Amino acid sequence: MRAELEVAEGDGGALPVDRLLSDMREALEALGNVESTALGVVRVLVVDDDERLGELTARGLRRLGYDAESSLAMRTLRPREVVVFDLSVAPSLDEPSRAALRLSRPIVLTGASDPTSRAVAEDLDASDYLIKPVDNEVLAAAIKRRKAEGQP
Repeated sequence: MRAELEVAEGDGGALPVDRLLSDMREALEALGNVESTALGVVRVLVVDDDERLGELTARGLRRLGYDAESSLAMRTLRPREVVVFDLSVAPSLDEPSRAALRLSRPIVLTGASDPTSRAVAEDLDASDYLIKPVDNEVLAAAIKRRKAEGQP
C-alpha cells in the first residue's frame, strides 16, 4: 500500500482508493481469521429467509459468545465458519453455493419435519437437523458437536 501511495504521489496521479480499500479489507479479514483461531472464537453464519428470525437467532448466539451474523442468502464462507441453514433457502441456491454448503456440513434449522425436507438436509450433508422453534442452548450444543467434527 505504501508503495502504491508513493507512486501515485510521485506521478501526481489519483490515489488508487478502490485498490487500497480492497487491500485493507483483505488484511482485516486475514487478521480476523488469525484472531478467531488464536482465541478459539467460533464464527457462525445463520442463513434464514426470514430476516427477523435470522437476526434473533444470531443475536442469541452472540449472547452465548459466538461471532454470529445472519444473512438472507448464502455468501462466501470464512475459514472454519459454522453454517446454521434454514431449508426454505435451499431452492434459491445455485450449484456452486450448494456445493460450498455441502462441504460446510450445515446445521439445518427448519420448521419442516416431513421426509422430503429430511432428504434435502441429507443431500446437503447436514450435521444436525433441528426443528423450529429451537432453544439457543440446543443450537449451541449442535454447534459444539459440529466444531468437534472438525472442518473438511
